[in-house]
Amino acid sequence: MAIAEITVIPVGTASTSLSAYVADIHRYLTDEQAKGAISFELTAMSTIVEGEFDELLRVIRGMHELPFASGAQRVCTSVKFDDRRDKQGSVAQKLRSVADKLD
Repeated sequence: MAIAEITVIPVGTASTSLSAYVADIHRYLTDEQAKGAISFELTAMSTIVEGEFDELLRVIRGMHELPFASGAQRVCTSVKFDDRRDKQGSVAQKLRSVADKLD
């Protein structure tokens, strides 16, 4: 399982507010999560998505396309992957590992 941190930034919109675009992405990810393909966590600055690598690529493509469908003329998307293959990892596992070291 891989983890990706994604930031989608619509450029050239009528407003400096991006919350409507974020809401569209949240709805899209909620639908994808219901299909069982991924899990996700929305944060104040980005979105963390967890799933099989090929599924993440498909979902990220969908996230990138959403602002265009809402009228954005340009979209900048930043993606960071954590694709560990020596053992099964997850967001929860990573957080537990740090918490264990803090105790």
